[in-house]
Amino acid sequence: VSSQVALGLTAAMTLTAAMALIQDDWVAQKIERTQAQAWTKHPETNSCFDVTTAVAAKNRAGGHTMANPEVPLPDYNASTGQYCFKSSMYADAAPVRAHSGNGGMTSSLAVGKKLEVPVGPPVCGAFRERANPPNTEFRRFYERGDLPIQVEHRGVHNRIGWKVEIEKLDYHHYLPIFFDGLREKEEPYRFLAVQGVFDMLENGGSKILPVIPQLIIPIKTALNTRDSPIICTVLKVLQQMVVSGEMIGEALVPYYRQILPIFNLFKSKNNNLGDGIDYGQQKRKTLGDLITETLELFEIHGGEDAFINIKYMIPTYESCVLNE
Repeated sequence: VSSQVALGLTAAMTLTAAMALIQDDWVAQKIERTQAQAWTKHPETNSCFDVTTAVAAKNRAGGHTMANPEVPLPDYNASTGQYCFKSSMYADAAPVRAHSGNGGMTSSLAVGKKLEVPVGPPVCGAFRERANPPNTEFRRFYERGDLPIQVEHRGVHNRIGWKVEIEKLDYHHYLPIFFDGLREKEEPYRFLAVQGVFDMLENGGSKILPVIPQLIIPIKTALNTRDSPIICTVLKVLQQMVVSGEMIGEALVPYYRQILPIFNLFKSKNNNLGDGIDYGQQKRKTLGDLITETLELFEIHGGEDAFINIKYMIPTYESCVLNE
């Protein structure tokens, strides 16, 4: 009977935006199972005494990977309109002497050698996931014990146990740290960061607006990882942040040039399934739809200058206000 009651409570429970994200992670969290074995993805034990291995300073989140200068690149042939690798097999070959070749023979099985090998244009890798090392400020502060939070284990869902009233927190200090943890993919850091951000946005009120300039770099860093689950998390946080207080949408307008380039890149990333059903839409995991929702919220809450700035960065965006 108790199990049936617990199931009923679970079904009747309305999930917040943060808990919906966390619950999706529980499905494929840290254990990968096959027919023969199960293993953990990460070496961390989630113990309070566990410290993440230091990461090199040059290994930054969203950083570019340098091309290897020793790898040859194809040249463009204007006559054929193709990229081709130049063959060097004839470069140092000795000239063919008279009566030493196959010319003039009635039949020959010799196969001619191509001077150029056509290849496709080089891949730019615009949609490729970039580095996301475990060096967030949130992880460093949490492992050092400087954050007033702890995991509160409950029967149905875990919660954050705040050691201080959220309204009394210094938002200039703590909110950027929690935002930097949005690019975490490992538990318990991701759960604490995502739930902590939603809790602070829900109880922040007028304390959120002055901190907006300090949140741009963590948001931009998380978006530059170009990792779809991380981008979806940041988009849902941005949607919540815009409606968490007055003038927050207008305060984001000067920073569209830092935030919106990744929006423009992934705006058309939708699954073309024909007449199939995309269950990611119900769970709000479709990247293109989330970006469109976020841009519409930006325009609605961003004031009179929001649309022109969004249109400048994303030319394919159509107004949801002017077209009504």
